[in-house]
Amino acid sequence: MNEKKWNLKTIVLYGINCVVGSGIFLLPGSAYQLMGPSSLLAYLFVLILVMSVALCFAECGSMFEQSGGPYLYAREAFGDFFGYEVGVMKWIVSIIAWATMAVGFTTALSAIFPAAADPFVNKAIAIGIITVLSIINLFGVNIMAYLNNISTIAKMIPMVIFVIGGLFFLKGSNFTPFLKDGMNMNSISAAVITVFYAFTGFENVGVAAGDMENPKKNVPKALIISMSIVSVIYFLIQFNCIGTLGTNLSGTSTPVADAMGTFLGNKGALLVTLGTLVSIAGLNICGSFNTPRCAQALADGGLLPKTLSKCNRRKVPYVAVFITGMLAVLLTLTGSFTELAAISVISRFSQYIPTCLAVIALRKKSDGKKDGYRVPLGYTFPVIAILASIWLIFHTEVYKLIAGLGAMVVVAPIYFIMKKRKSAELS
Repeated sequence: MNEKKWNLKTIVLYGINCVVGSGIFLLPGSAYQLMGPSSLLAYLFVLILVMSVALCFAECGSMFEQSGGPYLYAREAFGDFFGYEVGVMKWIVSIIAWATMAVGFTTALSAIFPAAADPFVNKAIAIGIITVLSIINLFGVNIMAYLNNISTIAKMIPMVIFVIGGLFFLKGSNFTPFLKDGMNMNSISAAVITVFYAFTGFENVGVAAGDMENPKKNVPKALIISMSIVSVIYFLIQFNCIGTLGTNLSGTSTPVADAMGTFLGNKGALLVTLGTLVSIAGLNICGSFNTPRCAQALADGGLLPKTLSKCNRRKVPYVAVFITGMLAVLLTLTGSFTELAAISVISRFSQYIPTCLAVIALRKKSDGKKDGYRVPLGYTFPVIAILASIWLIFHTEVYKLIAGLGAMVVVAPIYFIMKKRKSAELS
């Protein structure tokens, strides 16, 4: 069976799948509590920030055909060490995220099947998810494309139903007063940060570029299209929740389910529960596909043992798949991923800031020659993206910053060991 590389449609659906998780079903209430109806402005502001970062990823993605994503951009712009730090942190945090999502699926499943709440059953199902997806991965990118496309379309169905159906049940009075009483810069900042993290995940699109058709064109196109779709849907979900629930939105922990209940009754809650399960399942599929390829890209560059880049006859990095899956299972068994998740904040920005800086550096290296997609307006969007990332870092809890920086220091010696081994092999 010939393995076909992912086409543009699949990459767009993959981009959506990587971003849309269960959080969107809870987000409207949190944002409304902080800013009231004007929380819509937080979405518009975040849209500018997120698209600024995404456009930088699009430009960098248009320069390369191989897998690696943020690691590759940082390495080409600033050298092996910076690339290594970005890549290894990306791989580690992706493993943690996958273990978290596997357990998260089981936890969400317990709302329908209470037996899944039992600790033993919970871990058994989570380990089963990781194991099965790892095995499926070995059969090539065709089956992964199929799973990705089905899960993305399935997770979008309840959202589209809500976005369209909710428009017929809006009350204009729910949008007044537009500005919430007592709102200040602290509440605005908190709302922006809350909304911002719901848009993350797009950085995964270029990680598996080597398995995609014409990545220099399709990766930037897919990033822009997928983020545009997600942005419109997220904004309309917030808009509909405000318009249907009004001030009741502040007091609910299940905003989308309650809002959907206004026109679907009890079926609305069931649809949201199923949507949550499918959304988390989609994230598991994304994690199982891109996480091993983080390790493969590092191994291809000589920054991790070469064995991690070994592929089977279907061109799947089977060693990286096995090691990644095994580590995710171990994290699930120990339950320590909750504590380890603290390093994810630094990992996120260790991808964003270098990629935005790489746009500037790689343009200078190319002597102004246009090769692929170019972010418009010169360096305006990269600068906005860098400043936004720095601002978000300053609003991060100190212990998370320390944990992330500490992790970067801990993994640094491996880089020098690998460089020494590589030099010895060459000599």
